[in-house]
Amino acid sequence: MFMLLVAAGISSTVNAQAKTVTIKTPTVQCEECKHRIENYLAKEEGIMKAVVDYKRKITKVTYTSERTNVENIKTAIANAGYDADDVTANTDSYNKLPKCCKKTEDGGGTPKKN
Repeated sequence: MFMLLVAAGISSTVNAQAKTVTIKTPTVQCEECKHRIENYLAKEEGIMKAVVDYKRKITKVTYTSERTNVENIKTAIANAGYDADDVTANTDSYNKLPKCCKKTEDGGGTPKKN
């Protein structure tokens, strides 16, 4: 019985640390952007899950609050080459993105179907 209580306590402690945040990522353009951000965030400490919705231009991130925070997550997205809320994309990373992942004013984006 004691071991069951200890296991339940550990499980609830881990769940209590997990937080989810929604970050506006207005410069995501396509499926490739989605994969780039999700793969980049998967390597970041404290991030448990990242899901990019490029059509709604948001990124939902579940993270461990004891290992990272919202500002670190925004900075990581910016380091991948994308704007994240009020944090502007890292210029060098943005310049390395494929054309389809760049802003339309920079000649990027997906072509419009007629």
